[in-house]
Amino acid sequence: MENQINNDVPADAPHACPGTSSTVAGRVSACAGCPNQSICSSGETRRIDPAIIDIGQRLSSVKHIIVVLSGKGGVGKTTVAVMLARALARNSQLRVAILDIDICGPSVPRALGVENEQVHASGSGWSPVYITENLSAMSVGFLLTSLEQAVIWKGPRKDHMIKQFLLDVDWGEGELDYLIVDTPPGTSDEHLSVVNYLKNVSSISGCILVTTPQEISLQDVRKEISFVKQVNLNVLGIIENMSIFKCGKCHKESQIFPKHDGLKQLCENNNYELLTSIPIDPFIAKCCDDGEDLFEIYPDSSTAKVYLNLAEKIQEKCQSK
Repeated sequence: MENQINNDVPADAPHACPGTSSTVAGRVSACAGCPNQSICSSGETRRIDPAIIDIGQRLSSVKHIIVVLSGKGGVGKTTVAVMLARALARNSQLRVAILDIDICGPSVPRALGVENEQVHASGSGWSPVYITENLSAMSVGFLLTSLEQAVIWKGPRKDHMIKQFLLDVDWGEGELDYLIVDTPPGTSDEHLSVVNYLKNVSSISGCILVTTPQEISLQDVRKEISFVKQVNLNVLGIIENMSIFKCGKCHKESQIFPKHDGLKQLCENNNYELLTSIPIDPFIAKCCDDGEDLFEIYPDSSTAKVYLNLAEKIQEKCQSK
């Protein structure tokens, strides 16, 4: 299992492959007949990717990197990432950016209202798209020729794209206070790539896990927890999204998903903090669909206040590290 987590077992390798980064790679009986035996036994696969060092230098001006994860799709992970970035950027003294590495389903541009924008290259690298003076974003969505274009890429090309994002994006002059990394659901190529490339970056503060109340979502969060433990990624806490529905007219609260103690037990068993519970709010859905800022249009909504409190809590956690 360790080799699979480290992403060093090729797809065409034998079942008992020790992994390409193992000191016995290419030298055990299981390697006999493997098409990768020659390169593994040469030691080439154990060399450190120089990009990891370059990425560390490139991101040295970023104070805090936060990875947003979810074990399951449809739990509102991108919405949480976008809303957290917007909430942090409400403080005009902070410079905030969001990096969308959901290569096949980039939705950050739409949620931020900049899906028709394109990135520009200069001598210092790619320039991100700016939503406000202190909030910028980078996504593969900005590189596509049309909004309907499908991204049909295999693992190596996704890996190269993430490496290029981390190496070539010029986030501007001075320090970037927060870089929010929005990931696809699950524990796939993109997660392994970003964790590997950021492993020597001292500013990675940790990750946030997003779930919904029902057990089928928590089941996948447990797999995500297994992943973050094996790659030694700090967990800042868990967010329960879509916790309740509050009617905008009568203000009556309804429990859409069945409520049980599964999330509470999960937090207690792993010593994780439940950062907040976010309601199902039609205003959020509308703002993300239209690319509008909830904090500008509905500043007095209870959900806006929940996200602003979450942003304060995240800042406290990052600054205490």
